[in-house]
Amino acid sequence: MSRKHQLNARAAKVNQQTDAARKSFMTNDSFQNFTARVGLGTQNQHSDSSYGFNFVSRNRIQMEAVYRSSWLAGRAVDCRAKDMTREGIEFNSIMPPEEKDKLSRAFERLQIWKSLGDNEKWSRLYGGSIAVMLIDGQRPETPLRLDTIGPGQFKGLLVLDRWLVQPSLENLVTEYGPDLGKPKYYTVVADAQALINQKIHYTRVIRREGVELPYWQRIAENGWGQSVLERLWDRLVAFDSVTSGTAQLVYKAHLRTYKVEKLRELIATGGRTFEALLKQIDMIRQFQSNEGLTLMDSTDDFETHQYSFTGLSDVIDKFGEQVCAAVETPDIILFGQSPGGISNGDDTSVRIYYDSVKADQDSCMRAGVTTLCDVVSRSELGKPLPDGFAFDFVPLWQLSDSEKAEVGAKDTNSVVQAFDSGIVDRGTALKELRQSSNTTGLWSNITDDEIKEAESEPPPVPGEKDLIDAPNDPGQKAKPEPGQGE
Repeated sequence: MSRKHQLNARAAKVNQQTDAARKSFMTNDSFQNFTARVGLGTQNQHSDSSYGFNFVSRNRIQMEAVYRSSWLAGRAVDCRAKDMTREGIEFNSIMPPEEKDKLSRAFERLQIWKSLGDNEKWSRLYGGSIAVMLIDGQRPETPLRLDTIGPGQFKGLLVLDRWLVQPSLENLVTEYGPDLGKPKYYTVVADAQALINQKIHYTRVIRREGVELPYWQRIAENGWGQSVLERLWDRLVAFDSVTSGTAQLVYKAHLRTYKVEKLRELIATGGRTFEALLKQIDMIRQFQSNEGLTLMDSTDDFETHQYSFTGLSDVIDKFGEQVCAAVETPDIILFGQSPGGISNGDDTSVRIYYDSVKADQDSCMRAGVTTLCDVVSRSELGKPLPDGFAFDFVPLWQLSDSEKAEVGAKDTNSVVQAFDSGIVDRGTALKELRQSSNTTGLWSNITDDEIKEAESEPPPVPGEKDLIDAPNDPGQKAKPEPGQGE
């Protein structure tokens, strides 16, 4: 026998042994049971289930209709957008307090947080939106150069949703960075409220997408994402169907049956006999009430049927939980009340939700807000941000009065100890105390004049404290220590 035949025979033997070993471990009752038709792919009804596309994000009129007519859809869009922008930011950098206050007032005066909230809101509804930085005297189609922004040039943000701009799908960003592959320009359509038919460079916009999509699906959506309502659609329809069906049951909660002997004959006969029957029914409806009487013939039969609503509240709650999970928002925020009651004392779900919002703020908003801070600084202060500039989004979870008092006492003691030990001067101590007012509410009345006056004070002379503690009479001698001569 040739070597080739020997190898083939050996391989066939190994395959037989492998098949035998595999069969010894096989079982007739696995995830796919063809005899019982259990599991996917076993010719049962479950096997015919699949997922299809539901491109409701492309139907702008449909999105606007559900946003206007469904309170639940409106809250699903608005809640997270409002929470991401309602508390603003706090500056954590070496800047004079008056400059920080001026930047904060500029954010309020220009309604920056409202515009950013609208940008987030319309991106969640339509699947995409941009906020254009309005800089007076600059052409929007040119790249943004921060060093060209002069005092008073920044005028705020203009929010344009995806249906008000046309992205340049054939002219994409080629520079390496987070915007690589995204549209380089956005052309405003003729129906927009401002900047009509103008081309806007991508560096001048803060772009937001609703639900980010994989590459080919993003191409199908003209480079945008999808509405948050698209994933929610089937759960939203199911919830509204349950609540509407329950409301319809109220009309049938109290049914009454009136049995009339030989009714068919009366209807067939018609005339005065049938009119008399209708008159009797009208009289019953007119005079019957909680305290009224029902007059009828002794051969007639009158019955009432009441419907029980037991279990419907549990069904509504379960469908509501699915809606909350679909939009990643706890029921106490989305519905305003948890199933256990609005004061059930469970704050875990709210804390988890706030942590999720914080993660979205850092990953999706931080870059745009950083650019805005630099733009506002050059426009309001006339200079760029200092080195080491940093900010934090104000936590959504607010401290109680007792917690604020405890934190305030600890912060104050820390600052006082640092001042007493000579680590910081009095001006720095006052700055630290006023900065802590954002969290504790204490020391907010420390004025800029007080800080400047403290900074202008001369540094303490070494040993000055010992001189202050010495006796006031210069002629009085200190008593010698034991063992020392006079």
